[in-house]
Amino acid sequence: MSRWRPLPPDRSEAEPRRVGESLDRVAKRIGAPGARVLGAVFGHWDDIVGPVVAAHARPVALRDGVLRVEVDEPGWATQLRYLAPDVIRRCAEVAGADVVVAVDVKVAR
Repeated sequence: MSRWRPLPPDRSEAEPRRVGESLDRVAKRIGAPGARVLGAVFGHWDDIVGPVVAAHARPVALRDGVLRVEVDEPGWATQLRYLAPDVIRRCAEVAGADVVVAVDVKVAR
């Protein structure tokens, strides 16, 4: 039986990094925006959609410009699809232009 051994350090990763830098690297590998952008969209969700909608809808992913949102009831899915242009505009205000170009709404199971 072989014993577990850590991989040898990669010279480019030998220096300590800030958490945000590491998160940015991981996000880039999976096609997501950087930590600052994710923090802006997810952290300001109540401001983007308002507290009433935010009580029933939450962002769950942002990849390749598509913001995936889960809602708790089908009626809220309809409402959020109707509000999608406003959500995209408000996301641009907090996170930058073209960060969110589409909203994909799903009812949580």
